[in-house]
Amino acid sequence: MLYIVPTPIGNLEDITLRALSVLRSVDLILAEDTRTSGKLLSHYQIEKPLRSYHAHNEHGVTSQFVEQMQHGATIALITDAGTPGISDPGFLLIRACVENDIRVDCLPGPTAFVPALVSSGIPCDRFHYEGFLPHKKGRQTRMQYLASLPNTFVLYESPHRLLRCLAELQTHCGPDRKACVCRELSKIFEEKRTDSLEELHAYYSKHPAKGEIVIVVSGQ
Repeated sequence: MLYIVPTPIGNLEDITLRALSVLRSVDLILAEDTRTSGKLLSHYQIEKPLRSYHAHNEHGVTSQFVEQMQHGATIALITDAGTPGISDPGFLLIRACVENDIRVDCLPGPTAFVPALVSSGIPCDRFHYEGFLPHKKGRQTRMQYLASLPNTFVLYESPHRLLRCLAELQTHCGPDRKACVCRELSKIFEEKRTDSLEELHAYYSKHPAKGEIVIVVSGQ
């Protein structure tokens, strides 16, 4: 069978007892980056075979891991941070397991957009999760679509593209649209700022952002 195991997005204590139990019990752990995941496993003294499974090799190795599970292996899939499949590798392997009648269990656990959304002060009873926008082709089309939504939407963004993203959001949503920029969630330098898109752009123009970023934008 395949276990989908969420891992901490920052604070290493944000992992469930069940997740630790599963990681200690499986035959093999697949990780997005074995060096990053190796630190987590070492912290909890988990010694299991560790293999790479990421966006650059998943098409080539998925069938190999499916075959292992068909012969009785139990595998856990983890990523660098958060829940596999949410803007991270995992979908191809999960789909292949479902198509081959291999049991898939997804454990509940950390993901960045939920704490960002809930703590933003922006309505979260209904929302659209967008994840990462395209860098070039199709980006403006997606921006136009998001700007038209009546409900809150959530983006992931890198720090060096934050100002560009906030500027584009102003163009499509208007400068007064309320938004929240959350960065380094659960880490020492965690920061959350809720303001208009115009004010957020002005702030981060003077205070360059670092770390992982989630942007929550109110609906139309």
